[in-house]
Amino acid sequence: MNMGETRGLKQKVALVTGGSSGIGRASSIAFAEAGARVVIADVDTVGGKKTVCQVKELGGDALFLRADVRRVKDVESLIQHVVKAYGRLDCAHNNAGIAGEIAKTAECTEENWDNVINTNLKSVWLCMKYEILQMSHQQRGVIVNTSSVYGLTGCQRWLPAYAASKHAIVGLTKTAALEYAETGIRVNAVCPGAVDTPFRKQLGEKHEEALKSGQRYPIGRIGSAKEAADTVVWLCSDAASLITGSTIVVDGGLTAQQIM
Repeated sequence: MNMGETRGLKQKVALVTGGSSGIGRASSIAFAEAGARVVIADVDTVGGKKTVCQVKELGGDALFLRADVRRVKDVESLIQHVVKAYGRLDCAHNNAGIAGEIAKTAECTEENWDNVINTNLKSVWLCMKYEILQMSHQQRGVIVNTSSVYGLTGCQRWLPAYAASKHAIVGLTKTAALEYAETGIRVNAVCPGAVDTPFRKQLGEKHEEALKSGQRYPIGRIGSAKEAADTVVWLCSDAASLITGSTIVVDGGLTAQQIM
């Protein structure tokens, strides 16, 4: 897909959380290539500003705002700053997330559980809360939440809090989509499989070796951040105007197979 031809995104305002690297950075760039003005939010100021520079090098319009999306005051302030800077909020990619510590369910600590759930799930709910308030006022908007293939299946990588958070994002996405369909707001989720980003390295060397070999992926390889980002931007475009409450899997056929 040529992102420069994505329908309906020229001069729209897009917010990307977790935009300092990986899928968030790729999403920010893809929105800009589609003609949108992009606000990048993250706790990583250095990485976030680097994303802004990359967008501007391509001729795009971007702004970085530091925000801890686990905190209600930060999220409320973030949306206010977006509207103050650009007058509206048309698209939001709620992407901030962490893997957490690798440990089985009975060994997962309360501290790790709370950290993962707050970062991956509470942040999505908080962002949606204030994004929806603004989009309801506009009577239009699109939200895409980053879940995971581990939001659809069990996780064999000893990440119980991660799997729980990603499953919950799918349920939250469907619920919000139904609640606000009549107000002109669409809400969807993307479920990436393994993607070539710094995030995947949190899963350890053994998992990394398996991913590099592409042995579990019918397509024979893992995905790129751009492939996941292009899906996000497409969902925000007019080409996906009938799609809401959906979970779009971007995994090279991983979840389609039955592994014996």
